[in-house]
Amino acid sequence: MIKEIIQLGSFTDSQKRIITKIINQERLSIQEGIELFNFDLGILGILASYLNKIKNRDQVYFNKNFHIEPTNICIYDCTFCSYHRKINQEGSWEYSMEDILKKAESYKNTDVTEVHIVGGVHPNRDLHYYGTMIKKIKDLLPDIHVKAFTAVELDFMIRKAHVSLEEGLLLLKDYGLNSIPGGGAEIFEPEIRKQVCHEKSTAEQWLTIHETAHKVGLPSNATMLYGHIENKQNRIDHLDKLRELQDRTNGFNTFIPLKFKKANNSLSYIGEVNTLEDLKMFAVSRIYLDNFDHIKAYWPMLGKDVSQISLSFGVDDIDGTIDDSTKIYSMAGAKDQKPTMTTNELIDLIKTAGKKPVERDTVYNIVKEY
Repeated sequence: MIKEIIQLGSFTDSQKRIITKIINQERLSIQEGIELFNFDLGILGILASYLNKIKNRDQVYFNKNFHIEPTNICIYDCTFCSYHRKINQEGSWEYSMEDILKKAESYKNTDVTEVHIVGGVHPNRDLHYYGTMIKKIKDLLPDIHVKAFTAVELDFMIRKAHVSLEEGLLLLKDYGLNSIPGGGAEIFEPEIRKQVCHEKSTAEQWLTIHETAHKVGLPSNATMLYGHIENKQNRIDHLDKLRELQDRTNGFNTFIPLKFKKANNSLSYIGEVNTLEDLKMFAVSRIYLDNFDHIKAYWPMLGKDVSQISLSFGVDDIDGTIDDSTKIYSMAGAKDQKPTMTTNELIDLIKTAGKKPVERDTVYNIVKEY
């Protein structure tokens, strides 16, 4: 079918070469990756779906999870962020250990498999505080997988504890940390990064933290914040650095393109890219990241409808039940202000898209097929 499309379509010689490489599952160069953004969206969808089918057949993954966001108090002031607050600033929160454990305890005797813990970079909390939190959560929920702390949070809490990066990650692993999420990557290009998150960890630090995590046996996710002041080359350069690291470690579970949302932040004047651009970003990610098995659409950010459509553009994962336990995107103006989906709703969303729902754990072991 794809070869017939090449014959019937109106493509440049360069585009034909790229399509042929994709069909043959050959790696694209950075320049070829940039050129993907010039393709018609429909063709990108066909190509991304072709590759996704090879990797995942018609399966679409989800998990049963909840979020804990201990605090939005943060030492950094990123221009794209609608979430962070300073101590005593209106809208700030700082949950006590008792508050956090009460929330975790509410999931006792349920079939939830993952807790996702991220928050602001609090000036007074080091890895031992957060390690104790993990240990106490696991005392309550012994079988839960703890996916916690962005590289930016890890960088600060480990330095605050005056230990090396590897020592700090091993200590957190001993406390019960199982994997780390992909947040904090934003965009790797230094000049763009200076404008959107100049205070936080550099791209090199983010990559080093994830590489070290993989080295000590902590898998992780990868992300990119798109749709602000970056350009197409910045996006592909970002994907290329992730692809290079995955070549070395094979430690990334999935890649998650995260859309910039405009509400309540210093970059609001930019607006947001449209849904067509979102779908193109997913398709390009699937095509370029040949060594990533999974591409995730984070439905609380995109909305349920767009997440469903993304399943035809190379996406094979739509995250989990969430259970109205995250504020990061709702504070930035996400469509779903109270993000929660039941298992049945997730299953129906996937089946309606013509796909096969598969419940997974955090590292993509199959829990149940529907």
